[in-house]
Amino acid sequence: MSPDALPAGLAAVVDRAAARLEPEFGAGAVLRRCFASAWTTTLGGRPDEPFVSTGDIPAMWHRDTVGQLRPYLSGVADPQVLRVLGGVVRRMAGAVLADPYANAVNDGPTGAHADPHDRPPPAPGVWERKYEVDSLCAVLSFGYELWAASGSVAHLDERFAAATALILQLWRVEQDHERASPYRFERVAGPFRGDTLDRGGLGSPVAHTGMTWSGFRPSDDRCTYGYLVPANAMAVVALNSVVHLAERGVLPGELGLGALDLAVEVAGGIARHGVVDTGAGPVYAYEVDGLGGANLMDDANVPSLLSLPYLGWCDIDDPLYRRTRAAVLSAANPYHYRGSAASGVGSPHTPPGHVWPMSLCVQAMTSGSREEAAALFRTLLATDAGTGQMHESFHVDDPATFTRPWFAWANSLFAEVGLRLAGVPAPRIVPPMPPEVADAVHTAGSAVAVRSPTA
Repeated sequence: MSPDALPAGLAAVVDRAAARLEPEFGAGAVLRRCFASAWTTTLGGRPDEPFVSTGDIPAMWHRDTVGQLRPYLSGVADPQVLRVLGGVVRRMAGAVLADPYANAVNDGPTGAHADPHDRPPPAPGVWERKYEVDSLCAVLSFGYELWAASGSVAHLDERFAAATALILQLWRVEQDHERASPYRFERVAGPFRGDTLDRGGLGSPVAHTGMTWSGFRPSDDRCTYGYLVPANAMAVVALNSVVHLAERGVLPGELGLGALDLAVEVAGGIARHGVVDTGAGPVYAYEVDGLGGANLMDDANVPSLLSLPYLGWCDIDDPLYRRTRAAVLSAANPYHYRGSAASGVGSPHTPPGHVWPMSLCVQAMTSGSREEAAALFRTLLATDAGTGQMHESFHVDDPATFTRPWFAWANSLFAEVGLRLAGVPAPRIVPPMPPEVADAVHTAGSAVAVRSPTA
């Protein structure tokens, strides 16, 4: 499968948006290019279960895949689009059943791996086995979003239900990572051996909090502390989607009950342990361990603290989020950079002084102000180094210095911003939050667990 043109349903969406954006931003051509990027350059494999590469890496990440394809939910009235997206959900569900701890998979059992020094060695179908909570969140959430956008249940089959059950089971195990987890990750040699988790691959110590443990961030960098707060928030939203699908009879009722109980526990864990008092009011920490350790930072990759409303965890005007957002977009975040060309959030994954277009897109979509979103959109247009598409990161004083010339997920996030500014229906569909979960979420900030956070 190698589509070289957009289906009619998607072309109509982007043409309408481009026509509306051109007079104000002169952005029609860039929007079309970025919107089409994932569809025309990253889809491959079997037509019934497409393989989605990240762009310049020949592997499929669940999280990146969903981020790349989410704008296409706007075109699911086109049967070709619905067929492709449904096939992607089925492929991801199959990958979860094969190895739920894998963060990236191959197009079949090719034996290709990110690094030859990983222990335990990945199976032939696995590219890399850095366990990340958000990888599993993406599978659950996209299954729900496709159903909500199209009404189709074809992708929510027995395999998806089995993958859902396995995800819930794994998240339960990883609530008690210290005693119950079978997961280990070591990279025993080579230039990236720093990815090895401490204590023989188990990771740094954590206490039981109600949250579920993650070895790695969405950047694929290892966690400093095992409870990644934005990933746990994303997990609650994903669990809410399972509850809703079960209530509608699309998934088995027992999955909905299990998801509800787990969502309440994870949300309560965030409220009790994921909120810290900085002296200027409570904010969300990026990572915590339940033992008093907290990491006050944010990373450009999604899920992030900046992205919490985009994920569906909270409203844009939530006071705790607003305080957190202000800290993230300031010198309080060691990965926030200011320069002559841009200011925004970067990542320890890329060189110092590099801001990510992805974070600028998320900032635009969580601002609550069209004026701010439009200004950020103009910054994105002005910092593409003349390439007409987004990069992984660029230097805040010199946009011609950038990483990854081909980064389909950033292109898709830019397209989401463009669709919103154009007034075209935005493809971000959030499940309703059950009252029991909402009660746990709304206690965040009222019981601050860590008073003297460590960076």
